[in-house]
Amino acid sequence: MPRSFLFVLVLVSFATGSFPQMNAELPKAKFVSIEGHRGARGYLPENTIPSFTLALEQGADTLELDVVVTKDKKVLVSHEPWFSHLISTAPNGERIEKEKEREHNIYKMTYAETTKYDVGSIGNVGFPDQKPMKVSKPLMTDLFKAVEKFVNDKKLAPVRYNIEIKSAPQGDGTFHPAPDEFARLVLADIKKFGLEKRVIIQSFDLRPLKELKKMASTQQLALLVGPTEDPVLKLERLTFVPDTLSPHFSLVNEKLVAFCREKGMKLVTWTVNESADLERMSKFDLDGIITDYPDRAVQVFRKR
Repeated sequence: MPRSFLFVLVLVSFATGSFPQMNAELPKAKFVSIEGHRGARGYLPENTIPSFTLALEQGADTLELDVVVTKDKKVLVSHEPWFSHLISTAPNGERIEKEKEREHNIYKMTYAETTKYDVGSIGNVGFPDQKPMKVSKPLMTDLFKAVEKFVNDKKLAPVRYNIEIKSAPQGDGTFHPAPDEFARLVLADIKKFGLEKRVIIQSFDLRPLKELKKMASTQQLALLVGPTEDPVLKLERLTFVPDTLSPHFSLVNEKLVAFCREKGMKLVTWTVNESADLERMSKFDLDGIITDYPDRAVQVFRKR
């Protein structure tokens, strides 16, 4: 551009009080939800209130959690329907043996009995940066109370919850109730807090998703897909299109992205922890990323 033209342009700008943009404004990056997997499991014991609040402090906008059911029909936050030998000590203080962990069956215990187990003091060998602490598994309702208070006190944006129903056909009546009862119990607790619009319920098990679709047609649902499963075939078996498809990150490619867009589904992938994998996932048109390290995801998806 000639210097004389630039000089005239500047004079006109001062005279009119406006400065024309020399470059078009860059488009804003798409908002990708960062979901704290079991809270911030990389740093604090999984599926515990301290872990969930840490995830929010690190920048997560959604909390991913797992739920099971106790003997007295309370919804408990836990990945397994028993106390895992990897993270748990029994009421007597002794570490649970791998071969006996399923004997510590949550579905056969009252909630009061579950509080006698410690799921944080021995840490987690898979997460060397995790800080050990004495802590028990919370009720989902207690998690809601604690998180909503934390968000209000810190003046944070309203948080979303991604709740996974942990069930399988072989566990019916042994490790959890039948799908319809399981779905009803989870929905009831969500409704108590008026959180329906801020909750998505996910599962690998098609059955509770089908029950939820009948019980609450507007409830957001997500289909989880494991690394050895075919997302298209599993979706066909579900018989309806959920709000979200949530595959293992190894399955994500442009073809799957295009499939989700064609079906009108969001695409949220799990569980992405390594910085290189987070960077690779950032190249795809995702709606959300589930991670044990929310701070790492923030570095990739919030600071570009």
